[in-house]
Amino acid sequence: MFVRTESFGQFLKLYPMISIIITIQLIVFLVINANHYWLFELLSGVNGYIADGEYWRLISPIIVHISFAHLFFNSFSLILFGPALERALGSFLFVIVYFACGIGANIATFFIHPPHYVHIGASGAIFGLFGVYAAVLLFRKDAMPAHGRQVIIPIAVISVVITFFQANVNVTGHIFGLIAGLLIGKFLLSFRKITFY
Repeated sequence: MFVRTESFGQFLKLYPMISIIITIQLIVFLVINANHYWLFELLSGVNGYIADGEYWRLISPIIVHISFAHLFFNSFSLILFGPALERALGSFLFVIVYFACGIGANIATFFIHPPHYVHIGASGAIFGLFGVYAAVLLFRKDAMPAHGRQVIIPIAVISVVITFFQANVNVTGHIFGLIAGLLIGKFLLSFRKITFY
């Protein structure tokens, strides 16, 4: 479920939305780091600018990463934990859920942090995926094989704990991304069968 055995070409074909998201993240990262810092200033989440009506900043930070380590970690997490959900939900619904979780995280960040606060990265959306998995485990446990539960539970718990001990991490975004995913997952389960078999 969380072990990738596909070739590169197979991955692109099976998981088109994940492939597109990672490609966009990479392009944005390369452009910003090629001395085009204006793109970072345009896309980053700055609470004061959001308050002034620049509402795209609730969405755009999800694809912005300033360091290679940040980009690599979030992209690697998406490659590991995204495919099972893209397959279970379908590509269209997956991308809606992914960005909805990220937007939920950014809205919470906007309301909780001061106007000068700047936030970027896909972590809120990634934690949202953990939230969807949590909803399945809580409300439809039989929809996930045992080996999947044995992987996702400890990783999700460790990720949440680590959040509180890392510097320069948007703890609010992580926690509310997780909550958004849990709520969205519960909502989806009320009218849609989600299975990982």
